[in-house]
Amino acid sequence: MLFTKSTNKTAPTPPGPWGLPIVGFLPFLRPDMHIQFTELARQYGPIYKLWLGSKLCTVISSTSLIKEIIRDHDTIFANRDSTVATRICSYNENDIGFCPYNSGWRTRRKLFVHDMLSNSSLDATFSLREYEVRKAIRNIYTKINTPVKIHELAFGISLNAIMSMVWGNTVQGERKDKIEAVFSPLVERSFDLVGKPKCPISSRFLPDVINERTKVVGGGDKNGGRVDFLQMLMELSEKQDDKTEIGKTQIKAMITDIIIVGTDTSAATIEWVMTDCMHNPEVMEKAHKELNEVVGLNNVVEEFHIPKLVYLDAVIKETLRIRPIGPFLTPRTPSQSCTVGGYSIPKDSTVFINVWSIQRDPAWDNPSEFMPERFLDISEKWDFRGNNFNYIPFGSGRRICAGLPLAERMLKYVLASLLHSFDWQLPKGEIVDMEERFGVVLKKGTPLVAIPSPRLSGKNLYV
Repeated sequence: MLFTKSTNKTAPTPPGPWGLPIVGFLPFLRPDMHIQFTELARQYGPIYKLWLGSKLCTVISSTSLIKEIIRDHDTIFANRDSTVATRICSYNENDIGFCPYNSGWRTRRKLFVHDMLSNSSLDATFSLREYEVRKAIRNIYTKINTPVKIHELAFGISLNAIMSMVWGNTVQGERKDKIEAVFSPLVERSFDLVGKPKCPISSRFLPDVINERTKVVGGGDKNGGRVDFLQMLMELSEKQDDKTEIGKTQIKAMITDIIIVGTDTSAATIEWVMTDCMHNPEVMEKAHKELNEVVGLNNVVEEFHIPKLVYLDAVIKETLRIRPIGPFLTPRTPSQSCTVGGYSIPKDSTVFINVWSIQRDPAWDNPSEFMPERFLDISEKWDFRGNNFNYIPFGSGRRICAGLPLAERMLKYVLASLLHSFDWQLPKGEIVDMEERFGVVLKKGTPLVAIPSPRLSGKNLYV
């Protein structure tokens, strides 16, 4: 009896590098963690483990294993990794990004995707995005032949456009400027704060804005015929039943989500696309040629032009392949122990999906080369929906980026407008720096600075 073995064999945990007692692998992490994790995959295989402090982490670096996690075991891996910082930043996980997979999350995501970011809602708010982009183009025109910080420019356009869509005319004038001044540093530092216990600065003013809007709901049209996101959420809250679960806390969390995630990631992507175009002059030339043919130098870019800009779409997709803005996506945690690739993934451990590595896999032709033409192949269906696990810059499955519909529209419209309206050159003596700075958002190591010169046929197209 003493030597009887159990027949219930448990799969082993994956192999991985050794760490130190208590701190694990933390002292050995490099600043370029996405590259380091890719190198570890070459050593230990497409699934390996490491300890970060007391937290067991598993890193996934192959499409077949992603399929197991996202398609075969999607409900088990539908939870986000929860920390003190994420609970604070998400109003105790009442948002969409960090909320556990439950009925409340399903309700909020449905409202977010099918109401706030539906095609009809985004069509109705185009004039707000157009106003902010045209305002930025006018401002750039006053700085012809003067260096422009591209990330700062893209950040301002994205923040102003999204805030206009969030609360429309509720916040105006000096107060609007003050709120944007407060939100700007919050957004820029937000992804750094995910690892630190800081309270959301938005709590300083969002309650007042919501209280003001509460008085308006039901009192007639106060927003020029448009329903902004805040009004939409307030009306849903007023009509809610036991299944809706939308109160002021959830509204604050969802509003913070869309502003923070929609602004910083869009700005970083725009800067990288502009960088890739300037680093590859033939790509810039082809993008300009397409814009000339589709829009024309006697016109400004309108949203109806966007579906016809297939080469620009390929450029954006190639940038997000070779430099996904979220190199590890948002870490997941299994709700129960599970076997993936023959290895055990314990309940409540952390799972990283190394998208940066997967999208540079040798399965791609010349994976390290910037080749937008690969996305012009009509035999392959390339989109951002996460159905092809070789290409998932916005994630896949139940937890795919909820803001994807807005991100697509913003990226294409802003980039088309910047490239169509101006030629861009580096300051004399400068070269394009391609260094990456790792973080929750993958940014440029050195910000891109470029000098604009007008392309359009007349001054009236800029004012």
